Formats: sequence, C-alpha cells, structure tokens
Amino acid sequence: VPIISIEGYGDASAVYMCEKLKIKSFNDKAKLAQAKDETYLKGFTMGVMTYGPHKGEKVSDAKPKIRDEMIAAGQACLYFEPESRVMSRTNDECVVAATDQWYLAYGEESWRDAVKKHVLNQDTFNAYDPNALSKYDYTIGWLKEWACTRQFGLGTHLPWDQQWVIESLSDSTIYMAYYAIAHVLQGVDNLNGDSGKSPGKIAAEDLTDDVFNYIYCNGPMPEGTSIPADALDKMRSEFRYWYPMDLRVSAKDLIPNHLTMALYNHAAIWDDEPALWPKGYYTNGHVLVDAEKMSKSKGNFLMMDETIKKYSADATRFACADAGDTLDDANFSRDTADTAIVSLANEENWINETLADVSGLRTGDDLNFMDKVLINETNRLIKATEESFAAMQFREGLQKGWFEMMIARNEYRSWCSDGGVPMHEAVVRKWIESVIILICPICPHWSEKMWKSVGKEGLAIKAPWPAAEEEDKLLTRQAKFLRDTLKNFRAAAGKAKKGWKDCSVLISDSYPEWKVNVLTWMQGQYDSDAKAFPADFMKNLKGWTGANLEDKKLIKFAMQFASFVKKEVEEVGTQAMDTTLPFDQKAILQGSESYIKSQLNITAIDFILLGTEEEMAANVPQKNSQNVTPGKPTLWMR
Repeated sequence: VPIISIEGYGDASAVYMCEKLKIKSFNDKAKLAQAKDETYLKGFTMGVMTYGPHKGEKVSDAKPKIRDEMIAAGQACLYFEPESRVMSRTNDECVVAATDQWYLAYGEESWRDAVKKHVLNQDTFNAYDPNALSKYDYTIGWLKEWACTRQFGLGTHLPWDQQWVIESLSDSTIYMAYYAIAHVLQGVDNLNGDSGKSPGKIAAEDLTDDVFNYIYCNGPMPEGTSIPADALDKMRSEFRYWYPMDLRVSAKDLIPNHLTMALYNHAAIWDDEPALWPKGYYTNGHVLVDAEKMSKSKGNFLMMDETIKKYSADATRFACADAGDTLDDANFSRDTADTAIVSLANEENWINETLADVSGLRTGDDLNFMDKVLINETNRLIKATEESFAAMQFREGLQKGWFEMMIARNEYRSWCSDGGVPMHEAVVRKWIESVIILICPICPHWSEKMWKSVGKEGLAIKAPWPAAEEEDKLLTRQAKFLRDTLKNFRAAAGKAKKGWKDCSVLISDSYPEWKVNVLTWMQGQYDSDAKAFPADFMKNLKGWTGANLEDKKLIKFAMQFASFVKKEVEEVGTQAMDTTLPFDQKAILQGSESYIKSQLNITAIDFILLGTEEEMAANVPQKNSQNVTPGKPTLWMR
C-alpha cells in the first residue's frame, strides 16, 4: 500500500528505482544498495505522507511524530544499531548499548536554522568547494541528538558530571577562541599551566564563568576576581582582534561531525554575534603516494622528515601543491618531487646566467610584438595565480604561477633566439621578479634565495604581490593565433609529401556567408549586462540552424563553429564574435617570419592574402584556398 509520494519518483519509489537502474534480480547487489540509499534519502528529505493521520506532512516531520505515537501506545520501543557492520580493533562486532548518556541536541529547529543560514550565505561562509558545501547542508539537515560523552579514555571531564569525559569529536570545537588568549594565560613552555610561568600571573582556578563571559561575550567585569583588570582587557581585545576565524583547514571526513559541531557550538556561545562564527572551512581528502594508499608493506609509506631529507622542503611542498585541490584523495607523486628539484635548479641557473651579463639584452621603450605578449601573459598569470591561491586552489595556482609562466617565457625566449632578436631586459626582469613571488607560497626557500640573487632587499615572503596591469585580451588572442597557427604548420609540414620546393602561407580576412550569419545571430543572443549567453543557447542554436540552413552537413558545421566561438567569447570577450578579425594576421606572421622558418626548418616562406592580386599572381588552387578562414591560415607546400 503506497503511503509516501516522492516528487519525481511517484508513490512506488522502489519500483521506479528498479526500472531506472535496470535491476533484474536480487543478485544485482550493488545496484540494489544504490537504489536503497537513494530511495531512503529522497523519501526522508522530499517525501510526503499520502495516508494516515499525518497525510500531507513531509516525511522528515511526520517520522518523529509517528515514532512517539507508537511508543506511547506500546506498539514500539526504541532500538539502535550501526548503519553498517562495525568491527572493533579486537575483531569483535560492535553493537549499540543502551546506557545513561549526555546528549547535545543538535538539530533543534532555531539552532539548526541559524547555522544553516550562516553556512549557505556566501557572504558569511566559504566552503571553497560546492561538493563540500552540499555536505554541510546535508549534515545540518540530519544531525540530531549526539552522544557527547564517554566514561573512559583521554579527554576533558564534563564540568557538571565528573564521571564523564567529553568525547573527542564533541570536544575542542571552539578551541580557536582559546588560542587567541593562550599567550596571556600560559605563555611559552607551559603546557601544564603553571601559574608561576603565566605572563598574566593567572591561576587556573581564577578562570570562572564570569571571567570567560567578560573576555568572550562582552559580559560585565567579574566581581571579586584576582585577575588584574588590564590582563582581562588585554585578553578581551586579543580575542576581538583575532576573531572570527577566517579559515580552518581539516579533513573531509570531519564534515559530518566535528566541523559541523564547531559551527553549531559557535552559534550557541555567540548566538547574538553571528559575525564571530567561522567564516570558512577548507577540507581535503587523504593522501595517496603514487596513486596508491600508503602502506609499509608496499614500501610507499612516507614520513615527513624523511621526505624532506630526500627531496628538500621546497620540492616536497611543490609535489604536495600539485597533488590535488578537490575533496578527492590527493596524490603525492614522487616523480613530481624529483622533477621539481630539476625544474627549480634549472630556473635558478637560467636566471643567474641571464642577469649575470645584461649587455646582450635590449633596452629602451621600443617593444616588439613578443615583448608585449610576454608582459601581457605575465600580467594575466599574476592575477590568475592570485585568484587560485585565494580560493585555496594550490594545484591551479602552481599551474598558473609556475608551469604557464615557464611556457610563456619559453615561447618568448625561442622567438627571440630563432629570430636573432635579443630579449628585452625590462621584460625579462619583470618576468623573473614576478615568478619568484608567485611560487613563494609553495617554494619559499627557493624564492628567498633567488630574491637575494636578483638584488632585492628584505624577504620575499614580505614582498608585495607583483603589480599587474589589466590583461589585453586582444593581445592574448593575437598570441594564441600565432601559437595555434605554428602548431598547425608543424603538423602540416610533418605530413607533407617529400620533394616539395616552395612554401607559402595562405591567409583569409573574410568568413564565408554562413559563418557571418552564425556570428551575427550569436551577437544578438549575447547578454552584454550578464556578460553571458542564455542558459538555453544550444537549444536556440539548434532551432536557428534548422530554420536557416538546409544542408545537414552545414548544420553540423554551424553547431561546431558556434560552440567554438562561444568558448572563445568566454576566454577573450565579445570580439571573438566579430565578423572580421580585429587584428592583422599577415603582419603578425610576417613579423615572426624568422621564428616560423626556424621552427619548420625551412629556408624561405612567403605570405599570400586571399582575395587579392597576391592570390591571382600565385595561382593558388581552389582545393587549397577553399578551407582557409580568418584565424586559420593554411600552409601550402608544393
């Protein structure tokens, strides 16, 4: 008899899930477990009662009421069991014992709602990952009464019932507040809390509730306390200076308990000051070594001190940063650590050698195309690295602040070398000083050494973040045009038949009519205020191509072309939809003629602009010219 209806699942959710997952028999254990988990979750969070006295109520509201009614009527008794089989370290199967216990009433409606409002507001809380945020939201929804004490093991005694010890997940949920005043209470080397070593000469027995209320909760000055007023005021001001906690870094497996409890307990202690609640949690997974779980039997168990001795602190940090940014388990690659040692050493040598004799570098205000490109790439990557680090995306920051910086410098160095043009001193110095600071959060020892090597005073870690001008997106597009063109030329040259003698680059400044029509339509679709295309862009595109293009092959090409341009718009802006390119392709390629010849290992090349007398004079075959479009020059080898 159906008693629960779930939106999207109907009133027979089990049947729906079996059909959805194509479950054929009871032997499909994995699918059955998936169906059970999804049905139970959706039934509790989204289900609505369709039968009985609680008809119309949400299952999450009706369930505790029905439980209480059945217990009161003698039809049921409370029973608890683990969610799944739990084995102790002594290899015994665990059961839930019904004992006297203290509980924290997480899930109380007003308490829960206040925490949820705080967590789901991006202005008050940052989870740094949408998956992590959904886990907090889910945990706040189900976390209820929590047994917060035990009668054995290490821990803090429950103040009002000394036979109990606060269990570890419930303890230390607002200890950050203690850190803010620990230097006044304990001082240095005073773990035992010896009042004689206390900078404030404060004894533990003097720390009453009234004292803590004054320090933490803006309470009145405690009466009869032996703690000097200036010490109390100092602790209060220290707490107010350091709080709220901007960031806590922890493990993802603590989201369903300890981390969420810390949010609850901050909300309880500072219920009238939400501004003091935690502002951000960053969580990560466990650490793998070379994509495998650490195990002594596998020989991949790494201790921190051993790893630093083998790879150095900076290379270890480099590999840790590259290990991953998501909630997935991070992968520490020993090959990456080895490569980092070589990479850091190579860059140190290149920087020192380059700046040892700057007489071979150009100077002055006359900057060529690639000078401007490297400056622009440096500016772009400075900002991109800053954004990545601010979002705790250290792998992405390493990609931008190191690897892409290397690629940009390598292209510039190769262009100058192949073209016989000296590098520009000011451009090179900007790149060097920027990369030293960009990698500093990850490889501080290398950065400090290089900071002094390039003649800078003070510490790199105290140096300001590199100044960066706004990215010139047109210049970025021009550089990409040259890079992509050369890549295509290399591929074409590698496939060319042997025996060719002449090489030309065919260039077009105009699109075929159907592409112009696609671009014009896209311009009308783009929302300049939102700086985005509508969410149903692809659906609209399909309708437009079907109505305006008869050739099925052309419809396919139009869809592909529009998708490519859409991505270009997201990267460089609306200029990607211009029906003519906003830059001179031929001038860029001719300015890089020596570079192109060197890269292709040829001695001569010329450039032909289609639709001009140049094309007629060269007698370009139609089969070679018909596929040339703006931004896509073709290599004609004959």
